[in-house]
Amino acid sequence: MAFWTHFNILNYITDIIDILIVTYLIYKVILIIRGTKAVQLAKGILVIVAVWFLSSLFQLKTLEWILNNAITYGLFAIIVIFQPELRRVLEQLGRGRLFSRGAIVEEEHKQMTDAIVKASSYMAKRRIGALMSIERKTGLNDYIETGISLNGNLTFQLLVNIFIPNTPLHDGAVIIRGNEVIAAACYLPLSESPFISKELGTRHRAAMGVSEVTDALTVVVSEETGGITVTKNGELFRDISEEQLTEMLQHELNEPESAASSLRWNWRGKRNG
Repeated sequence: MAFWTHFNILNYITDIIDILIVTYLIYKVILIIRGTKAVQLAKGILVIVAVWFLSSLFQLKTLEWILNNAITYGLFAIIVIFQPELRRVLEQLGRGRLFSRGAIVEEEHKQMTDAIVKASSYMAKRRIGALMSIERKTGLNDYIETGISLNGNLTFQLLVNIFIPNTPLHDGAVIIRGNEVIAAACYLPLSESPFISKELGTRHRAAMGVSEVTDALTVVVSEETGGITVTKNGELFRDISEEQLTEMLQHELNEPESAASSLRWNWRGKRNG
């Protein structure tokens, strides 16, 4: 009797471990496809599965038959549709990086920081005006739709080329999501704040405006002075150095929003003026 009791306990422990491993793997896969087009496809699949379940529950025979066939043959379609993401998962598994997502995110943030800082510094020295907004938790889709879709890899060269004067995309904002330039020539809401210095132009008002309604981090390069400005949470930090920009981006991208985060930057640069 004691043996069977011990055997049953081992079965429970094995089941729990099995569930935890599967849950962890699903979580890692979700982290990998997050921010890619695969997310929208996954949502579509969930809708189809939900409709199939309801058709089975309410005995909608014709709809159930159609969805049964769609799901059966859809497995092959999923392999084709998700081929880039599946290849990405297998590559990371082969490199032993599937279980170190934190390191991957940190590396992506470093690449993003390097590209933005290098581009900002290059354009500041040449008095090339620029407006770059980094999407965070609050989506910027409303503003993305006002611009030109790019979905290109974030690089120093791409950012500089976008803002070269008298080119089709230089007027407006670039919106960055992860390590991609999602769109260019986007229109951001202008701030109505009376505390913004009169010497600041439309780019700064747009950067301030988007920071008042979202948690986006926005970098501005002044065409007149070559100064670099950052806005976040309705605050504006002017004339920051390349080193300060690097430190700020690293801090904001690698750490969650907090009161301490805001306080750390209240004394840097010229605030709101």
